[in-house]
Amino acid sequence: QVQLVESGGGLVQAGGSLRLSCAASGRTFSRFMMGWFRQAPGKERDFVAAINWSGYSTYYADSVKGRFTISRDNAKNTVYLQMNSLKPEDTAIYSCAAAAREHEYDYWGQGTQVTVSS
Repeated sequence: QVQLVESGGGLVQAGGSLRLSCAASGRTFSRFMMGWFRQAPGKERDFVAAINWSGYSTYYADSVKGRFTISRDNAKNTVYLQMNSLKPEDTAIYSCAAAAREHEYDYWGQGTQVTVSS
């Protein structure tokens, strides 16, 4: 089992920045690919970004490329999502997830709300 707890969400004006954190406990964090997803009201959950176990490979949705950066600190069992140049359409609940096999997510956090005002 892997437990994931997100933090860092909040209310920010358009053009602002936030950094989300996801702290993991349980099985060996460094063995997992980690991802961030988001779900806006009335919409399906969408992929945002992912990072492989070593941090060497990262993946982004087209909508966030150049604005968001995913990173991880395996010594701290934590993955981060730095979000810059935020837009109102980035408003959503952001959740992190862990994948034992690349892009196959087995564990999910509860999520943290991000609200971007115009």
